[in-house]
Amino acid sequence: MSLRRLLCAAASRRPAPVTCRRGRPLHTAPAACSDGSAPVFGRALAFGDRIALVDQHGRHTYKDLYHHSLRLSRELCRLLGCAGGDLREERVSFMCSNDVSYVVAQWASWMSGGVAVPLYRKHPRAELEYVIRDSRSAAVLAGREYVELLGPVVGRLGVPLLPLPPTVYGAAAEAPGEWRVPEQSWRDRGAMIIYTSGTTGRPKGVLSTHHNIRAMVTGLVHKWAWTKDDVILHSLPLHHVHGVVNKLLCPLWVGATCVMLPEFSAELVWEKLLSSEAPRINVFMAVPTIYAKLMDYYDKHFTQPHVQDFVRAVCEEKIRLMVSGSAALPLPVLEKWQRVTGHTLLERYGMTEIGMALSNPLTTARTPGSVGTPLPGVEVRIVSENPKKDGYPYVLHAEGNEKETKVTPGFTEKEGELLVRGPSVFREYWDKPEETRNAFTCDGWFKTGDTAVFKDGRYWIRGRTSVDIIKSGGYKISALEVERLLLAHPSITDVAVIGVPDMTWGQRVTAVVTLQEGHSLSHRELKEWARGVLAPYAVPSELLLVEEIPRNQMGKINKRDLIRQFYPSDQGAPRPGTGEPASPVN
Repeated sequence: MSLRRLLCAAASRRPAPVTCRRGRPLHTAPAACSDGSAPVFGRALAFGDRIALVDQHGRHTYKDLYHHSLRLSRELCRLLGCAGGDLREERVSFMCSNDVSYVVAQWASWMSGGVAVPLYRKHPRAELEYVIRDSRSAAVLAGREYVELLGPVVGRLGVPLLPLPPTVYGAAAEAPGEWRVPEQSWRDRGAMIIYTSGTTGRPKGVLSTHHNIRAMVTGLVHKWAWTKDDVILHSLPLHHVHGVVNKLLCPLWVGATCVMLPEFSAELVWEKLLSSEAPRINVFMAVPTIYAKLMDYYDKHFTQPHVQDFVRAVCEEKIRLMVSGSAALPLPVLEKWQRVTGHTLLERYGMTEIGMALSNPLTTARTPGSVGTPLPGVEVRIVSENPKKDGYPYVLHAEGNEKETKVTPGFTEKEGELLVRGPSVFREYWDKPEETRNAFTCDGWFKTGDTAVFKDGRYWIRGRTSVDIIKSGGYKISALEVERLLLAHPSITDVAVIGVPDMTWGQRVTAVVTLQEGHSLSHRELKEWARGVLAPYAVPSELLLVEEIPRNQMGKINKRDLIRQFYPSDQGAPRPGTGEPASPVN
């Protein structure tokens, strides 16, 4: 049913109440492989004719996914001359749309004993070439719509290209009996290389093992109570751990259904969320930018009170879980979404290197701005550098796991760097042994580079230690906290707070801001308003007005690039669209 028809129908009816079935036992299907770390495809045949995916091509069962993947893995092994069917961790890059072809390419890479390297279709050719070359991929798989794009890239690199057959988008005939996945130990095998977003330098390949991925998935399955009856709406890119693990591997692990959109569309998302057609959506996850765009669409198209009542009723009664992640969630976005849908978005914290580490609770009260407590199997620490240099590398502020957090006396609510340890933590930065060693403490904890604090029984992320902690006049200022408070200003729609080098103060707090249409804001007006919500030293000393703040597909801002854009030299850079120096707006 189209969104227009849904809204017309809303005038005459409300959805019937449905009892929330949280806490149901998880579906336990036997794995096809004896190894406890076997990939998700090892569970697929147990789910058989259940619907795994719904996309623009139709409906695809778990059996379809398995047999399509098995056939493609044989073709891949033939292409590479691997008679034994085991590529022994050779890297396989692939580019596919958000549909069945992505899953088939990923599973085929794993069935062949390869390491899957997802490519992003919107990256420029130079970036695609970098990833294929850096990962030393043995082959590239391509959905039919990307063969032309990848042809020149792989041609320059001398890497073979294997297009996915058109049959992959339809029902699959059972593969011949002699085609089987070779028996092997999966636990410590490399599974996937996902490249970082490059916010702190050139993207690095994060290599996770099958055991790492299993730990990521099963921790979320347990914490968020995934079952085979769940149906998730997927509209995120599939080159990032949020889209790959949280929204795709989790539902496929338990036999649930994933409804995939080819790309994000506010109209289509609302249509799917409100539709009563089966399979009916009951789980949704997105980045803050997407939630903001959904509310913009709501404000423009859902203006009548009875339509707004219908939207809230459907979301409250039919959807059990809504999650936000990959970037800090502004409080105004959380509060407005709560008014619109009745849902307090579940905030969590993760990284490409560790999967998800912290999560707010599923069923009990959530604290806005907090990222909750550690997931199952995850240990965390908050530390600072040891000034005494007496043989121990850092001072421990707090240490916690899923059950409890212990705070060192005298360090209550003290900020420090977040460290993480556990089975989900990646194996290595691909082909970068020195950077891998530097990423861990001498006693084996991964250094996230994020500043955190433990207070009120929850963990709070203050931002990247390198770019989100501004040191000005002897004070440490959380750029994320300043952003969160500035977003409450009635004229501000988006903001990025950066620390600009300053001879006197060390760094000066600068707010890069977009405004509501038709609104104006001077620096003097902003300072007067901000003094009511911020400490004096955190009030922005500069205001830059821009039409749009650049974000990547996951809603993140590369603040180093932002600083270089506005301040390429000591003389200041032109303000966007003005040609004037990047000085305060007065």
